[in-house]
Amino acid sequence: MKKYPCPVCGWPELKEMPRSREGGGSYEICPSCGFEFGVTDDDAGHSIGSWRAAWVARGMPWSSVGRKPPRGWDAAGQLRRVKRES
Repeated sequence: MKKYPCPVCGWPELKEMPRSREGGGSYEICPSCGFEFGVTDDDAGHSIGSWRAAWVARGMPWSSVGRKPPRGWDAAGQLRRVKRES
């Protein structure tokens, strides 16, 4: 099963592309940063960059309450792999 990186925080295991080729959001919630594609951006008006900045300012906490972070999870390391938007 193919996995996709979160463009916000770099979490490497999203189950769907965050946005379809047609532009619609997947509605998947990133367990790392909490961004829900199609809701956080389209409905609530947050950009990827603004959500990332707020997540970093909060100390890059694991977002999911129903799923524990994997052993050795490194938020800063995964964030370094993100292709930054200008």
